[in-house]
Amino acid sequence: MMGQRQHVVLLIFSAFLLFQTSNAHNITRLLAKHPSLSTFNHYLTLTHLAPEINRRTTITVLALDNAAMSSLLDKNPSIYTIKNILSLHVLLDYFGAKKLHQIRNGTALAATMFQATGVAPGVSGFVNITDFKGGKVGFGAEDNGGSLNSFFVKSVEELPYNISVIQISKALPSVVAEAPTPGPSELNITGIMSAHGCKVFADTLLANPESMRTYEDNVNGGLTVFCPMDDPFKAFLPKYKNLTASKKASFLEFFGVPVYQSLSMLKSNNGLMNTLATDGASKFDFTVQNEGEEVTLKTRVNTVKITGTLIDEQPVAIYTIDKVLMPKELFKAALSPAPAPAPEEAADAPKGSKSKTKSKSKTKSKAAPTPDSDSPAESPDDDPADQVADDDNAAMCFGAERLAVVGLSFLLVFFLL
Repeated sequence: MMGQRQHVVLLIFSAFLLFQTSNAHNITRLLAKHPSLSTFNHYLTLTHLAPEINRRTTITVLALDNAAMSSLLDKNPSIYTIKNILSLHVLLDYFGAKKLHQIRNGTALAATMFQATGVAPGVSGFVNITDFKGGKVGFGAEDNGGSLNSFFVKSVEELPYNISVIQISKALPSVVAEAPTPGPSELNITGIMSAHGCKVFADTLLANPESMRTYEDNVNGGLTVFCPMDDPFKAFLPKYKNLTASKKASFLEFFGVPVYQSLSMLKSNNGLMNTLATDGASKFDFTVQNEGEEVTLKTRVNTVKITGTLIDEQPVAIYTIDKVLMPKELFKAALSPAPAPAPEEAADAPKGSKSKTKSKSKTKSKAAPTPDSDSPAESPDDDPADQVADDDNAAMCFGAERLAVVGLSFLLVFFLL
C-alpha cells in the first residue's frame, strides 16, 4: 500500500513537471546539437532574437547552414540589418515537415517576426510557402516578386505545435529586410514620439537638457520609453510646472527604463522595474502587471495602460500609455473619504463622541503641512480607485495561489501517510 501511494505521488509530481515544461523551448540549445548551424545560432544570440523566439509558442525557425550564412555575411550588413533578415526567417506559425506537405491548396502565406515589429510595410514581412509536385517545398519573401528560390532541406528539431526548426537552402532575399538600418544612436526618439501622438511629452523632454542627455546616453545600451499621449500630458502640465528643477528632471526620467523591453517581454514578466530616475534611496520604480494581452504600469499613486507601440527594435522600444504615470516619490494618492456611519449607528452613539471626533479632525488638520512646490502633489481623484482595485485583485490572486499550494501540500501528505 505504501509503495502504491508513493508511486501515485511520483506520478503527480511528474505530471506537474511535465505541465511546467511542456511549453518551454530554448532555440540556442536546440541548434547547439547541430554544428552545421552554429553561425546561424550565434547570430540569433548576437541580435537578441533568441530570447524573443524562446518567449513565443507556435513558431517555425527557417535555419541556414554555415555556408548560407557565409554568403549572407559577405555583403557586410550591419548587425541591425542582420536582425531584420533573420527575423524574416522566423514564422509565427507551426510548420513541421508533415504540415509542409499538407498545405491546403498547396500554398500558404505566413507572418514573420519581421512583420510583427511593425517596420515592414505592406506584405514585405510575409513569407510564401509552396508545396510543389514531387515533394519539393519552396520559400520566398512576399516582396520578392513571387520568386521562390529557397527550398526545404530537412527537419532539424520539432516540438509539435510549439516550435519547429527546419533547414532551408539559402537566405530569403528581401529588399526591405536587407535595407541599411540606422544604428540606435542615429534614432531621433523625440521625433518618433512627436510624430505619433506624444508631442507634448517630447517637447517637454527636449526643454530639459539634463533629462534629454540621460535618455540619449542610454540609447545604445538599451532603452524603453513609456510616453503619455498628448491629451493627458497636456492636462497634467500645471502639476509638472509646480515641481522644482531637480524634481522635473527626475519626473521626466521616470518614463524611461535603462534596458530594452520588447512587448513580449513585458507580457511575460510581472514585477518591479527600475527607471532612469532610480538612484540609490530614490527608488522611482513602478510595477509591471499583465493580464492576457493587456500590460499595465502601476505605482502607489495610479495605474496606467500601454496602448500602442511606436518602435520595438533592439535596443530601443517606445510605447504609448493612456495616462500620466506618477511616481510616489513626487506625488501622493488622494485619500478616499471615509464612509458615513449608518443612521441607526449615529443615533446610538454617545453624544460626546461627535465632539471628540471633531477635535481629532481639527488636530489632524492642524498637523497637515501646507502644500508647496517641493511637497508631493495630489493625484487625480480617479487614480486611487484604480490603485485600490488593483490591490484587491492582487490580494485575491495571492490568496488563491496560497490556497492551491496548501491544498496540494495536504494531498501529498495524505498519499505519503
